[in-house]
Amino acid sequence: MAQLFESDGYMIRQKVVKILGEEFHIYSDESMQSMIGYSKMAALKLKEDIRLYSDESKSTELLIIKQKGILDFTGGFSIVDGQTGESLGTLKRKGMKSILRDSWVLIDDKENVIGSLGEESGGLALIRRFIPYLTLIFPQQFHLRVNGAKGAVKYTQKMNPFVHKMSVSGVKSSGVDPRIAAAAGVLLIAVEGRQGQAG
Repeated sequence: MAQLFESDGYMIRQKVVKILGEEFHIYSDESMQSMIGYSKMAALKLKEDIRLYSDESKSTELLIIKQKGILDFTGGFSIVDGQTGESLGTLKRKGMKSILRDSWVLIDDKENVIGSLGEESGGLALIRRFIPYLTLIFPQQFHLRVNGAKGAVKYTQKMNPFVHKMSVSGVKSSGVDPRIAAAAGVLLIAVEGRQGQAG
């Protein structure tokens, strides 16, 4: 199994200088010395297409994350194991509810809800909508919970005006499938993070 999927925690960092598409490096910890994953979001596509690899050589594709519909609110993002083709579920934003507080659901292939991903603090989420720069003082925190898992994976945005980072913790100890945890982290920094920067 890939080192990324064996880790209890890691740091995802958005690449600052890019020509086409978003790029993200995943490091084993906050020192950012050891890279354990690399993600690339395709540019100039109507539907988001995000690939997660073991490293920048892109020789081993770990995950495929694809937007199902053109409208982000309705489409959701399918998560597929890049090695086996196994469908791991779909992360779908909770439409109108996400306007005030970022909320997602994890559904299986039969449209059953099997987990949730969302901001923990509703009050801070609401304040951030009106005063976006408060994110620098009070970073967004998300928790991923999956049915049958004993705990939650925690995601903490670490934003400053120049570099966008997210720490991920509690993956192994939560019992959540590490592939779903990684996909959620990449989606949060790519989709939610981009919207936060635009706001």
